[in-house]
Amino acid sequence: MADRSKGFMRDEFVTYAYILLYIALSSGQIFFNKWVLSSKEINFPYPLGLTLLHMIFSSVLCFLLTKVLKIVKVEEGMTLEIYVTSVIPIGAMFAMTLWLGNTAYLYISVAFAQMLKAIMPVAVFILGVAAGLEMMSCRMLLIMSIISFGVLVASYGELNINWIGVVYQMGGVVGEALRLIFMELLVKRKGIKLNPISLMYYVSPCSAICLFVPWIFLEKSKMEGNGTWNFHFVVLTLNSLCTFALNLSVFLVISHTSALTIRVAGVVKDWVVVLVSALLFADTKLTIINLFGYAIAIAGVAAYNNHKLKKEASKVPSETPADGDSIPLVSQAYTNTER
Repeated sequence: MADRSKGFMRDEFVTYAYILLYIALSSGQIFFNKWVLSSKEINFPYPLGLTLLHMIFSSVLCFLLTKVLKIVKVEEGMTLEIYVTSVIPIGAMFAMTLWLGNTAYLYISVAFAQMLKAIMPVAVFILGVAAGLEMMSCRMLLIMSIISFGVLVASYGELNINWIGVVYQMGGVVGEALRLIFMELLVKRKGIKLNPISLMYYVSPCSAICLFVPWIFLEKSKMEGNGTWNFHFVVLTLNSLCTFALNLSVFLVISHTSALTIRVAGVVKDWVVVLVSALLFADTKLTIINLFGYAIAIAGVAAYNNHKLKKEASKVPSETPADGDSIPLVSQAYTNTER
């Protein structure tokens, strides 16, 4: 009995450690990206270049883990037809999401960007209805209205609103919503389920190519003109490593807990980012209206998460994922935390 109790406590400790690691890495990565893009010391205001570096780094590490060191096995079942019709669109939308989301940091505060991201379930639901993956109902219409109203109130309370930054952030939200729709189509219609490392193994090179083309036309000449090729190698490498560690931490949390846990942790992380950013960055000035609107939006997001999880539970028996299992799609809608 004593050994069983110790084992249970050890498992609980490991679970909470993974959750805290996820929240720390997720919040820290957002602050890290903002600092790299905005800091005069680093002098690297190139969101396309930074995101491209992340994808190249991720591609190389995934290749080393799966093909050289063989620590993680790449899931079977990928074909050329599936790659062209599903993985390439997912990679393109992922690239668009990170590019536009990181660019928004040049114009708006981290806290306000986080508040705008709360509109994500609305975008996912609308596109899901259009794609035939979701059904319109009075309950969902009410939830979407609550979220939209909360984001609207939070935006009204923003003191230094920059509409260019808002457009970039909302473009990133649309890109992420499209990525999730393509992910659901990949799972439901193609029958492919991938763990995060396998997913990044296939998606990262595609995203890197999608980012490389606009980088040549939009940022390459600026970087050459400013002599930015002599960038801070250690800082950018550490930034890329943290991004990869963040993706891995999502895998660890879901493997040891559930989709519900990652969603709750995501909401906690969002509040941590909003509140801590006010202490770290001079461009963040929170107001009562800001926080009130964001609280309404988060309440709507919580209701959305609860509705989706109940819907998923009614389809399949509830069980705790074993280590190495694929991420349930229901958890994907709130786990893109790199930006």
